[in-house]
Amino acid sequence: MKQSDELATHILQVVHLIPFGKVATYGQIAQLSGLPKHARLVGYVLKNIDGAANVPWHRVINSQGKISTQRLNAQGENIQQEKLAAEQVVVVNGRINLKYYQWQP
Repeated sequence: MKQSDELATHILQVVHLIPFGKVATYGQIAQLSGLPKHARLVGYVLKNIDGAANVPWHRVINSQGKISTQRLNAQGENIQQEKLAAEQVVVVNGRINLKYYQWQP
């Protein structure tokens, strides 16, 4: 296994730890993965996972509490916002209140 595969596996293991109804930032996942200052790597790994993979990618947001606007369903709705709403995470104007919803491991 290449080191990059090991890093990706480790990042995804940490993402799996985020509880239902909570979110974490890219930087937080990087820190918990032992990769401080590598938030972009976390974003890259999540962007490139298999769509069928059972990874709660939707629970990872940026440090300002903003969700991604890149993944839309056939109706043009933001998939991440829909998945978070199903977990009772309130998204207002594309943002989440980190004080209330951020995971505190």
